[in-house]
Amino acid sequence: MIVDCAIYRDGERTETPQDFSDALAEARARGDSFLWIGLYEPTEHEFDLVTDEFGLHPLAVEDALTAHQRPKLEVYDDSLFVVLKPVTYEPKSDTVTSGELMIFIGDSFVVTVRHGTPSPLGDIRRHLEEQHEMLRHGPTGVLYSISDAVVDHYLEVSTELQNDLEELETEVFSPSGGGSRHTASRIYTFKRQILEFRRATVPLAVPMTKLAAVGPYGGGMTVPFVNESARPFFRDVNDHLLRVNEGVEALDRLVSDVLSAHLAQMSVRQNDDMRKISAWAAMAAVPTLMAGIYGMNFDHMPELHWIWSYPAVLLLMACLELVLYRLFKRRGWM
Repeated sequence: MIVDCAIYRDGERTETPQDFSDALAEARARGDSFLWIGLYEPTEHEFDLVTDEFGLHPLAVEDALTAHQRPKLEVYDDSLFVVLKPVTYEPKSDTVTSGELMIFIGDSFVVTVRHGTPSPLGDIRRHLEEQHEMLRHGPTGVLYSISDAVVDHYLEVSTELQNDLEELETEVFSPSGGGSRHTASRIYTFKRQILEFRRATVPLAVPMTKLAAVGPYGGGMTVPFVNESARPFFRDVNDHLLRVNEGVEALDRLVSDVLSAHLAQMSVRQNDDMRKISAWAAMAAVPTLMAGIYGMNFDHMPELHWIWSYPAVLLLMACLELVLYRLFKRRGWM
């Protein structure tokens, strides 16, 4: 459905048009205006109306309708197509959820298509309408503002994940917490959250590099529909994204190290348990062996007829048990 639609003239919101074609023609004729349409999970029929008016490429339209795209930048004859993946962090469940945001930039128009819950579009539009300055740069200013807001939120999510990892490290390396049977599951679940986060941040590096590049890129072409004066702003966004990606890579390595450390701890604990079991089994074997020998009741066993045989055997068992206990204790097996 169409969430919002407006014509912006010299940074000011002027009107909500009823006919897209007339509004776009008016914006192009004036030169200082552009049309911004926002859609949320549109149906094919709803999007056909926009596609026909703005001449959007069918491949980009297909991507915008089906979603499930990687962050990317595609250049077509009449428009620039950018895919972003906003993310949100749920502190109660410690989970990362991603949505999708498609942006069409063309001559005097912006079309944004949103899929999923996480989206900063509403706040961005309100902020731009209050500040005005960025809207004076037209569609380029909208693309920059959306990219900047999405990447800045990546930094916040990265900080939250870093805090979660510190808590997980404390649990794993605590004297008793690392032995919990749920610890490995928590580490694996956390690694899945990092993977979800990486799917949003890492592929975005190439589009941001193209938008931030000075001069031509790849085959002598420049990114169309983007003002050259905006490249320093996109470089700033790209710098923030590089920080995020470096942090994500570090988080991924650290959580892998934490998992390896946890598995090593579990192996050490199992070895300790096996040593203790073996020590107790050895101590139980001594009296069992002696009792088994004297339980055979052969006729020619002179010890059976001695008066002090029974207490002597018990004393011998106790002495051997004491020796074994001290030996195992000294070696750390008990």
